[in-house]
Amino acid sequence: MAERKASRFRERVLAPWSAGVSMVVIMLSVLSIPLAAASQLELSPEEVTAWILVLFGLGGLLALVLSVRYRQPLLVTGNVFIMIFVASLGTQLSWSELVGASLLAGGFVLLLGALGLTGRLALWLPAPIVYGLLAGAILPFFVDLFVALGEEPVPVGIILGTYLVGALLLGGRVPPILPAMVVAFAVAAVTGEVRVIPEGAAFLAPAVTIPVFSLDAMLAATPVMVVLITLQANVPSIAFLKAQGYTPPERVVTMVSGVGTLAGSLLGPIGISLSLPATAIVGGEASGDRDVRYWGASLVGLAALLVGILAPFAAEFAGSVPQPLLDAVVGLAVIGVLANALRAATRGPLVLGPMFAFAVSLSGLSLFGLGPFFWALALGLVASFFLEGAGWKELRQGESAS
Repeated sequence: MAERKASRFRERVLAPWSAGVSMVVIMLSVLSIPLAAASQLELSPEEVTAWILVLFGLGGLLALVLSVRYRQPLLVTGNVFIMIFVASLGTQLSWSELVGASLLAGGFVLLLGALGLTGRLALWLPAPIVYGLLAGAILPFFVDLFVALGEEPVPVGIILGTYLVGALLLGGRVPPILPAMVVAFAVAAVTGEVRVIPEGAAFLAPAVTIPVFSLDAMLAATPVMVVLITLQANVPSIAFLKAQGYTPPERVVTMVSGVGTLAGSLLGPIGISLSLPATAIVGGEASGDRDVRYWGASLVGLAALLVGILAPFAAEFAGSVPQPLLDAVVGLAVIGVLANALRAATRGPLVLGPMFAFAVSLSGLSLFGLGPFFWALALGLVASFFLEGAGWKELRQGESAS
């Protein structure tokens, strides 16, 4: 009886909250992307504050509302790949032009949601290919754990050792990532490398940017942003949630992505969307019983909202934690997700398509302004269609029967 209660507590309380806390750590580490891009784009402090506010705060608010409303892990975020894409266009387009392109992208995504076209796209995206992409997306986080071990062998070694000993002694009663995270921040605090309240941070009024609609921006940026929001983020995430037994509100998610992108773009170019790696962490089997996994997503949404509100302080705090320690914790946090994705991608009936998706997502392939996740899906689908016709037919028949 005691063992059954412990198992129930683990699956219904510890697992979803642990997944949420792990994702919060990843979210904080992502702060380095807009900060680096802001430096490259030479944004003012007020523009940086506004961008972080909308990237994290708006996404967090929407994630919190959607997850609680539908009781599903609907973790919408500011699209990381759009952040990177915006940085890549910084020498070609002005900040105002990027804002205009983002506004237009939000309008197109909203139109897709209103017409219900995103759901039809998801029907043609087999789950094994999504898992192949996911495994490729997650693997670098795991690899970075050992890169960090080479850079900081003593503190990272202590964290890794805590994780392994915790997994052995706790016997699954407590996820080993929790003691590893506690040790990580304890090590940072003892060495004086992390400050609770950064010096020099102050509240700044976020700057509103007046959009400029240029032909160059509309042709170079808007189509890519639409693809990143829909095909690279929402569609595979929805397919993943369906594979987990959920019935996600596809049209609502797409329309929220469109409206959120439209409303938020005045504070900075943004793409509001689901995130496949984040959805896998808070919505996968390792995150506890299916009906409580939304707790983890809700926690991440609340944390992101706070990061957005406290944008100047959050940026300084994230920068004060040594990156190798963050990399170590993130690498340990994704072990379960990576293992599940690899198993699902290779169990069949499609194998070659998922393998293509896995390799391409790792490759960093970029063609015509589109990144590796898009090409992982595209080439994975092409490979399965031409090389695995029988497996594709079997999979479609199975989906029809279910």
